[in-house]
Amino acid sequence: MPISRFPSAPLLSSLVALVFVASLGGPGAAQVGHTQDAQKPKPVADKPGDTEASRYCANVAPSIVEARIAWQTKRLSELDAQVKQRISDLEKAEATAREWIAKREELMKAASDALVAIYAKMQPENAARQISTMDDRMAAAILGKLKPTVAGAILDEMEAERASRLAGMIAGAEEKKS
Repeated sequence: MPISRFPSAPLLSSLVALVFVASLGGPGAAQVGHTQDAQKPKPVADKPGDTEASRYCANVAPSIVEARIAWQTKRLSELDAQVKQRISDLEKAEATAREWIAKREELMKAASDALVAIYAKMQPENAARQISTMDDRMAAAILGKLKPTVAGAILDEMEAERASRLAGMIAGAEEKKS
């Protein structure tokens, strides 16, 4: 083939540029029958699936908000009930503690100071014998007002079961119900 049949390099580059611009749809496009408007993408709302989805979302959104508010209201009511129950439990515990303190003070008042002084000066064996014949409440009141060393010596001389019960009453752990 003769060389004259091939286009020269500048002509070839111009031709490539023209094809490139035409493929991009630019102002010099050589596409026949196409307008610039035909190449623009359609708006999203024009798609049939998107309009149905948008309408569905718009219709469902208020009920979703209402359901969330209802759930939050229910949860707050449950938490409020739990707080009220806890407050009630704490008030009961406080009442029990106050009752225990009142009984303890009453127990301590039952033993007069003069009577306690008498038992404090007695021999532990004799004091234990006399205190063993008293009711538990009075015995615990007297032992509770004595010095710990004296009360311990008296309890040591007593029968183990009775001494344990009186020590428990002094500590407030138990009280014999009459």
